[in-house]
Amino acid sequence: MAAVDALVKDVASPQDLQVALTGGKPVLLHFWASWCEPCKQMDVVLAQLAADLPDITCMRIEAEAVDDVTIQYSVTTVPYFIFLRGGEVVDRLEGADPPALTAKATALARGGVVATSSSSVATSAKAAGAVAGSGGAAGTGGGGVFGRIKYLLSTWPVVVFMKGSSEAPRCGFSGRVVEALNKLGVAFKSVDILQDEELRQGLKEYSNWPTYPQLYVKGELVGGCDIVTEMTGTGELEALFRDKLGPEYKTVTAAAAAGAAPAGAAVEAAPPAAAVPAAGTPIAASTATAESAESVRERIKALLNGPHPVMLFMKGTPEVPRCGFSRRVVEALQAEDLEFGSFDILQDEVIRQGLKEYSNWPTYPQLYVRGELVGGCDIVTEMRANGELGSTIREMAHRMDVP
Repeated sequence: MAAVDALVKDVASPQDLQVALTGGKPVLLHFWASWCEPCKQMDVVLAQLAADLPDITCMRIEAEAVDDVTIQYSVTTVPYFIFLRGGEVVDRLEGADPPALTAKATALARGGVVATSSSSVATSAKAAGAVAGSGGAAGTGGGGVFGRIKYLLSTWPVVVFMKGSSEAPRCGFSGRVVEALNKLGVAFKSVDILQDEELRQGLKEYSNWPTYPQLYVKGELVGGCDIVTEMTGTGELEALFRDKLGPEYKTVTAAAAAGAAPAGAAVEAAPPAAAVPAAGTPIAASTATAESAESVRERIKALLNGPHPVMLFMKGTPEVPRCGFSRRVVEALQAEDLEFGSFDILQDEVIRQGLKEYSNWPTYPQLYVRGELVGGCDIVTEMRANGELGSTIREMAHRMDVP
């Protein structure tokens, strides 16, 4: 597989992509994130496709690290695939769907003809087999259907696994749960289990709950139609949302729904089309104002030495995060009952670029304690999972307060 993996090229800058686009071959781009398990699974499929379809160029882009390209193509979720021919976007694919990726990639290689031949089916089977061989079987907890379930539950604060969709429920029980959530003004992610038999069966094992619909809040199972109906009548359901998501739960769920697309994890809400620069043009070049490097450093130091010992530089605000990474850090800090200040780097391009140099840390969010960098989403998430986040930050704050 190492030789196959070598066929997939990493994009480290907009210039890397421009070189590929002028190479003459159609290009398949995979936007990914290091913390996203489905991205790792789709990397296996992408590597196999790179070997089977030499007439296209397969490339990977870390969505947060090369955000100029991410914004340029209006990518808001991972995994996400862009198909280009002659530098023009000819197709897109959201989420982890090996058969769909295989079919679309084969069509790209053939010049747009839909892939329906036996060779296409064989390629799809090979790619799917590669995913299974990577440890993605259901029940492993890290990949397969369990990985997909965990991914959905970690991406949206409120999820309903149901028959049909929120707009068109396919059974009365699902319709009653949708109605209950709509009455409370709760936005949610609906997953149609009728469209995915593997998910339908796997979720029963995952939740140890045999029927549908199933309502989850912050990754925890609330119950089915009967429980939701009873809790609605007693007022317990609204109390649950306030407890889990805060008094502004309507705003929180609406922001999550607005910033996330089906089958993907939120990356960043795309700017208006007019704000998207030409291909290969760094965003900073089109928006940053003239300001000396020393002046920028002083502004950063002032922010870090402000009234908040714990400071988060993020996309958006704690109330309305503008990317999934920022939202995860906010949730982790709030879960540890840590007070913190925040700065929206989307509102100040000079600080956004200057802080990368100041911290020698290329992505956002960035968490600081008394001016000392703790890390980004991956580090904060890992510390939280290990039970170290709250104690570490409090210890750092105390240590730096001691003369």
